[in-house]
Amino acid sequence: MTLAERTRAVQSREDLVAFIEALKADLEANRGDWANADLASYLEAMAAWIRDMNGYYQNTGQNLPELPPWKILADILMGARMYE
Repeated sequence: MTLAERTRAVQSREDLVAFIEALKADLEANRGDWANADLASYLEAMAAWIRDMNGYYQNTGQNLPELPPWKILADILMGARMYE
């Protein structure tokens, strides 16, 4: 399954975990294909994508999905700084 297919298949917490693991494996195997292969540029791109996400959904003919509380994503990112 490609990363794009995995993205579309995420429907649960477990799916998201599997997707993140696949994303990490892809980075390790294909670092040269990534425009943002270091953490600083990845986080910068993540912030920019979130800022412009409405345009992504419009341009791809998708409805903006109902989103979980934004604080959950903040908690995930903050927790990953220290979690082992």
